[in-house]
Amino acid sequence: MSLATVSDLTSTTSNPAAARTGLRAVPDGSEVRGFALYVGIDEAKARAAGVDLPALVAALRTLTADLAPDAETYAAVALAPEGLGGRDVDVVRRALADRAPAGTPAATAPRRRTGLTLDLGRKKLRIDGETAGLTYREFELLQFLVLREGRTVTRTEIIDALWSDGEHEVPNERTIDVHVRRLRAKLGEYGEVVRTVRGGGYRFDRHADVVIRYGEGPSPDRV
Repeated sequence: MSLATVSDLTSTTSNPAAARTGLRAVPDGSEVRGFALYVGIDEAKARAAGVDLPALVAALRTLTADLAPDAETYAAVALAPEGLGGRDVDVVRRALADRAPAGTPAATAPRRRTGLTLDLGRKKLRIDGETAGLTYREFELLQFLVLREGRTVTRTEIIDALWSDGEHEVPNERTIDVHVRRLRAKLGEYGEVVRTVRGGGYRFDRHADVVIRYGEGPSPDRV
C-alpha cells in the first residue's frame, strides 16, 4: 500500500464516495488503526542494493519510530517456493493472505495462469490467454530484449536501436527506465522476465511458463 493510498484510505471516514476508487471504506463507528506496507524484494535483490533484509526492516522500523514514536510495528517474512516467478510484491501479498475488499477487481476470481506467449512474427503478446495491450514502442522494447535473451543490454543500446529512425525525439536513459516500468506493469505477474542488472542495464530471462514464437524464417534482428 503506497503512502498516497494510506492518505486516501484515511479520507474515506469523511468522504464515503472514496469507496468508489476500490479502497476499503471505513464504516461508521470504526476507526483506522494502522496500515500494511508490502515490500517485494528477495535476498538477492537486497544484496545487489547493498543491504540485507534484516537491515531493511530495521531501517523502516527506525523511520516509523522517528515519525511516530507511539507507533507499534510488526514484521513478517513471506516465503514462497523457489522459482515461483511473478512480481515479488504480489507473491508477498498472497503469502501473507492479503484480501481485497469485495467488489474490487482484485476480489474477482483469479485468472487461470497459462503463461506468457510472445509471437514476434505477428507482433502479439498473450498473457494467460488474453491479448496484452502493448503500445508499439513497448512491444519493440520487449522484442529487443527477447532477441538478446540472457545478455545484459545497456540503456544506450536500447536508445540506439529503437530511436534510430530520426522521426522521434531521442530519450535519455531515465526515460528508458520509465518505458521498462510501464512494460513490466503490463506483463503483470510475469514482469520479472525483464531483469534490472545493477550498473549494467536490462536483461530478458525466460521462465518455464514463457513461450517465444519467432515466426517463419530467421529474424534479421536475432543475435
